[in-house]
Amino acid sequence: MRQILTVAVLMLAFLQSWGQRNEILNDRIASLQVVAGDDWLSMPVVPLDGSTPINISFDDLTHDYIRYCYRLEHCEADWTPSSQLFSSDYCEGFTDGNTIDDLSQSINTNTLYTHYQLQLSNSKCRFKMSGNYKLTVYDGNDEDNIAFVACFMVVEPLVGVGLSVVTNTDLDVNNRYQQVEMDLRYNNAVRISDWQRQIKTVVLQNGRWDNAVWNPQPQYITNEGLRWQHCRQLIFDGGNEYRKFEMLDMTHTTMGLENINWDGRDYHAYVWTDEPRKNYVYDEDANGAFYIRNSDNVENDVASDYAYVHFRLQIPRLPDDVYINGVWTNDQFIPKYKMEYADEDLSYQLTLPLKEGYYSYQYLLLDSKGKAHPLPSEGNFFQTENTYQGLVYYRGNGDRTDRLLGYQSIKFKL
Repeated sequence: MRQILTVAVLMLAFLQSWGQRNEILNDRIASLQVVAGDDWLSMPVVPLDGSTPINISFDDLTHDYIRYCYRLEHCEADWTPSSQLFSSDYCEGFTDGNTIDDLSQSINTNTLYTHYQLQLSNSKCRFKMSGNYKLTVYDGNDEDNIAFVACFMVVEPLVGVGLSVVTNTDLDVNNRYQQVEMDLRYNNAVRISDWQRQIKTVVLQNGRWDNAVWNPQPQYITNEGLRWQHCRQLIFDGGNEYRKFEMLDMTHTTMGLENINWDGRDYHAYVWTDEPRKNYVYDEDANGAFYIRNSDNVENDVASDYAYVHFRLQIPRLPDDVYINGVWTNDQFIPKYKMEYADEDLSYQLTLPLKEGYYSYQYLLLDSKGKAHPLPSEGNFFQTENTYQGLVYYRGNGDRTDRLLGYQSIKFKL
């Protein structure tokens, strides 16, 4: 029995860690973006009232037309499918078979691609229920040929969520960590008879799901709500500021690039070699976000080209694997984003094809248990500017699914 419970816990952790991430399943798909309105710096969370849409865009690295269709699915708080719902419960219209009709071919680019865009809600499909959503995009002529899965959230803000951050933590004082405090106020909007069964919470740092804290135990419980204060589960590594670069033009270098060249077939951009950071230095960054644009800032979606971007981190070899991480990697720890060590240069290296634009990124160490940590060479500082997000899900008595009734995001900056 103990072995069965252990397996169940590990499976739940796996679902919570991986079930909510965007996942590209076709090598031709690139530059997938899932954005709430035009706010590319924030998590993809939109209100149920439809005042802000979810915008999904991507490139297919060919000029061939593909009849892409999408399937919309409501999920529980842990991102497992909502098996007790009918599609008509959460969507007005059709949840499957709708085509993506907004597409344009690239213009004057070395890498040929077709840019696709989709906005939700739309005339074919409109949200009726809050919660987690997965959108599966597939080839309309071959339903088994899935291009990618995109994840986002719809909130009906019926409860109040407050967040704050302190550096005087239960592990140290003004050293390496940041501790989140959260306050949940029911606002008489929901009837709570058993909060442990009806309420689910998630706290994230910089929108990352790999180190998200699920259902931390509150320290204060009242009829009006819950409060998490001096909660050891809500202590996060401060880390360091994200690194960044801009690739805006294939004819000259821009911020963070050492050089750009053409090898007769492709463009190559070389990011300045990253070196250890022994001290904290504030630097304005985007906490892993990215934004597609070119130097003219005109027709960014179809006139921006692709180049092979070369990253190099000059540090001694480490015992665990090193990955590059950002929103544009979909926070995935997969071989594509794993750094390889070059003994001759004493550095970790990685080359990725990326579209022109602004990119922020960090390096993370993945231990044998699958948990990511800041690299020792990158530093871990309480002063680091980070954003934190709180999600509150609710399932009332007799309800068949988890609804998202509260969302809050704050930026911590000393």
